[in-house]
Amino acid sequence: MNQWRKYMILCFAVLMAGALRLPFERTLTVELQQANLLPAKLEVKTGARIGQTFSAVSLGGLRTLVATFLNLRAFAFFSEQRWEDVAESYDTIVDLAPRTRYYWDTGSWHQAYNAASYYLYESDLPPLRRKLAWRESILKGRDFLERAIQNNPDDWQLLEALGFLLSDANKIAAFGSPGESYEKAYEAYKAAVDTGNARAFTERAALYSLARVPGRETEALTLARKVEKDLDHAGTPTLYGLLYVLEYYPDPNQDVMKLVDTIFESRKQAYEILGNQWLRTRDHFPVHGIARAITLLEAELQVSEAQSVLKHKLQSPMNPEEEF
Repeated sequence: MNQWRKYMILCFAVLMAGALRLPFERTLTVELQQANLLPAKLEVKTGARIGQTFSAVSLGGLRTLVATFLNLRAFAFFSEQRWEDVAESYDTIVDLAPRTRYYWDTGSWHQAYNAASYYLYESDLPPLRRKLAWRESILKGRDFLERAIQNNPDDWQLLEALGFLLSDANKIAAFGSPGESYEKAYEAYKAAVDTGNARAFTERAALYSLARVPGRETEALTLARKVEKDLDHAGTPTLYGLLYVLEYYPDPNQDVMKLVDTIFESRKQAYEILGNQWLRTRDHFPVHGIARAITLLEAELQVSEAQSVLKHKLQSPMNPEEEF
């Protein structure tokens, strides 16, 4: 009897010790997960997708290995153009390895670019279904990147990838409100710059997006001046074309040729850059004052009326609705 009493007392002591440690261990687990020192607990749906390996993977040690093999399988699905399987594979992969940028970036690219292009140009779907599938794939790619950023808020490359997708004139800007898409692209690029790790191009990309947002010309001009100054006169044609437009916008009655001479190295260079921007309607860049400058420059450079940039057929944005 005394022996049974000892066993009961021992069991009670163990249970009490476990009960006392449980809140501490739960708090410690959460803190370690937040510090990225311990992987998050796998969701039930993830376990259902990876099947019998769930028990081993849930311990954390095999997650990276399993994600690697699933990535190889996803590539096979991509080769076979099995887009739903590709998407499902990357959903599982990022559950297993949420801190690995490559998986997020690749999964988004497959959906927003590869699958979208397939549905639009190569699939045997009826015309209306092709357009809907194209649009849905792009939106899935965007949502995937947004999830990536939620899991990796300080990753400038994921933020830049989102900005790139949102600023692509042939993607979301083609079927939504272009200004809204470019504004969100600017926010993504700016967030990337604010991490302090982004490359110099990222700030230029932020400018190119902001300049295409109606009503934010003043902010864009301030940013354009900063970017041009930081580049120490080693900018790109797009930058100088936008700088002209943004400097012209607040004062359309100013001396256009004086403005041209202030921004460009020569009037011939100004004509080439502004002429190219005038024709790039597909990219939705602003053109305030460009026609006026081109008219004066063509007269000075003796460009014939037949060769006038203003007479050329303008590009049109890629509009999938015209495909059907």
